Amino acid sequence: MAPAIPAAMERPHFIGIGGAGMSGIAKILAQRGAKVAGSDAKDSATAQSLRALGVTVHLGHAAEHLADDASAVVVSSAIRADNPELARAAELGIPVVHRSDALASLMDGLRAIAVAGTHGKTTTTSMLAVALTELGLDPSYAIGGDLAGPGTNALHGDGEVFVAEADESDRSFQKYDPEVAIVLNVELDHHANYASMDEIYESFEAFTAKIRPGGTLVVGEHAGARELARRVADHDGLRIVTVGETEDSDAHILKIVPNGMKSEVTVALDGVEHVFTVSVPGRHYAHNAAAALAAGARVGIDPADLARALTAYTGVGRRLQLKGEAKGVQVIDSYAHHPTEMTADLEAMRGAAGDARLLVVFQPHLFSRTQELGREMGDALALADASVVLDIYPAREDPIPGVTSELIIEAARKAGADVTPVHNKGAVPEIIEGMAGPGDLVLTMGAGDVTDLGPRILDHLSK
Repeated sequence: MAPAIPAAMERPHFIGIGGAGMSGIAKILAQRGAKVAGSDAKDSATAQSLRALGVTVHLGHAAEHLADDASAVVVSSAIRADNPELARAAELGIPVVHRSDALASLMDGLRAIAVAGTHGKTTTTSMLAVALTELGLDPSYAIGGDLAGPGTNALHGDGEVFVAEADESDRSFQKYDPEVAIVLNVELDHHANYASMDEIYESFEAFTAKIRPGGTLVVGEHAGARELARRVADHDGLRIVTVGETEDSDAHILKIVPNGMKSEVTVALDGVEHVFTVSVPGRHYAHNAAAALAAGARVGIDPADLARALTAYTGVGRRLQLKGEAKGVQVIDSYAHHPTEMTADLEAMRGAAGDARLLVVFQPHLFSRTQELGREMGDALALADASVVLDIYPAREDPIPGVTSELIIEAARKAGADVTPVHNKGAVPEIIEGMAGPGDLVLTMGAGDVTDLGPRILDHLSK
């Protein structure tokens, strides 16, 4: 039986309902019986999937899209103050709810696992959701990407576990009170909201302080995650479980054996070794799976069963997702947009490629991130045989004078990379056709609309 719907969520209106985070909450509410409506800038497969659940999706933003009887207007931090639907809500006296508060209300009464970290959140949340489903535990989940099997980013289940991706970008993850929290890594990112690592740590400490009494914090091997664990070690009743390849890790990763686009992983947990396959290449994905194993064990799931079930994970949209093959060229999509993520995915693909060439189509995401980390992005691109670099995808940001993709291109060339700047995204398929040959791997990379290029590259190669 579905948990009761909070009164404020009985007839919610979502501004930007097609977004990864917003759409997931809307789907779960619709599945629980709420009358959900919303608006988005353009039509999409996500909008269509929402309509299939009975959700009203308006295209464009206009005051008349907001029904007078809406119980609340749900927004993300990306919604600007001058949005006409937000202004209409103020006129009507309809309460405005941040998406994090809406998601927190969906977790009430359930055994929540919240997955946080600068990188790897979507993959680790997805691994848990798939494994728990495989075990017949019928979890609820809200993820920042579509699972390869079900093809959705969120689902209401009748089980007692709710798995959620916890976003640190705007501090909204501080609203959650999970039984188990995972922090995979802690790095400086989201420069528009955080000015220093001290601010980042303070935010993650506030997140961990909300873990329920007697709950567990699972931390990865990353230095930032271990530093966070040190800082919160004296929290009353908090159990800390470490994951990593070092011998003192509680979930000790004994072995990672690459096998093409997969890895075989061996993890020792509580003195018992568990062996399973991870269907994505790269050490970082093996670490994500080990964290999922440790977290699941802390909500009472048999680790042996969970290890077997993790093998059912076949990927999530945009996380080294194979889009197809044409004329012997494989096209793979990566959401990586921070230098650490870029390096990890490029190293993973370099290992999977063998003697084949690795070609990258990279679209920087956000002016602020490029300003702060452009040099490191350029260094990461040196791992590819050749790269195409597009203009910056602005998302929610306004341009910053002097900040362009040229910052990345200059750094990449200094690092010895073969880089081609391209200002017309539509020209990329033809450019890649001239660069790629049979056996090569093409990686479209970035958090913006570069993902749209994968199918277009394949179509062009097929002609």
